[in-house]
Amino acid sequence: MEELYPRTILELEDRFTTEDACREYLTRLRWPKGFVCPRCGHQGGWSATRGQVICQGCRYQASLTAGTIFQDTHKPLRLWFRAIWQVTSQKNGASALNVQQVLGLGSYQTAWTWMHKLRRAMVRPGRDCLGGRVEVDETYVGGESKGKDGRSTDKALVVIAVEEDGSGMGRIRMARIADETRNSLHRFIQASIQPGSIIHTDGNPSYNGLETIGYAHEATVLLGRRKDAATELLPRVHRIAALLKRWLLGTHQGAVHPTYLDYYLDEFTFRFNRRTSRSRGKLFYRLLQQAMEVEPAPYHRILTDASTTGDHNL
Repeated sequence: MEELYPRTILELEDRFTTEDACREYLTRLRWPKGFVCPRCGHQGGWSATRGQVICQGCRYQASLTAGTIFQDTHKPLRLWFRAIWQVTSQKNGASALNVQQVLGLGSYQTAWTWMHKLRRAMVRPGRDCLGGRVEVDETYVGGESKGKDGRSTDKALVVIAVEEDGSGMGRIRMARIADETRNSLHRFIQASIQPGSIIHTDGNPSYNGLETIGYAHEATVLLGRRKDAATELLPRVHRIAALLKRWLLGTHQGAVHPTYLDYYLDEFTFRFNRRTSRSRGKLFYRLLQQAMEVEPAPYHRILTDASTTGDHNL
């Protein structure tokens, strides 16, 4: 690919003026070494109409967008490209309302659905786990309303893992969990962190036993210490928690329901782990690339999946 990605909005507009230009770009993303038939595995085919490719081996007519988040879309790919640019070119992202207004979409539901499709694409299939020395802790995210029994009804429990990189931070992982039991926390660690890593936690007994599943465990008990000791002893996790809450309040005005929080955690993770990228165009390219690798997510499935309690990524 002569230029992997546009560097500015003007380059985007100049490069993707037609549906054919968008399809050609997606074709090279999906089959960088040439077309491979999804039915018989034969390499080689010829283009038909509207993004169809006919296999030279079995004559199967494959769709460029089948099996991707663009499957069955009724909107132009040009509009999708502009939505992805809007999402990746803004330092703090974009809300569904913002995307609706900028693109002139007639329906807020369309913008909301697109945003959730794109958030699914922000989780790269087969992504590497964290490693080295990793801080892990939990935080509550959400509002302050109370139920009849006095307990908060709209807060969600989120577990956060942050790689230590000297005095700084490496990559992160986050997930909403149903509770802070040993089962929930250990499952998150096994899904997110390489065995052999050092897990640094507070004195929560639910982290006990990590040695039996292949991790070194360093626990710092906070009993008797100052109230701000947790922030000092696990500074990276608490920094991420503060940034996450600020982002939810700023970009999304705190209007994220716990039911859909998992997908916002995916977006925050995608952005944070690529924070050193100097080119917003590269983020555009990466998200499009991953959008061609994840399976379709129709509106009804987004609603169904979100209704599942916790542990979305585990």
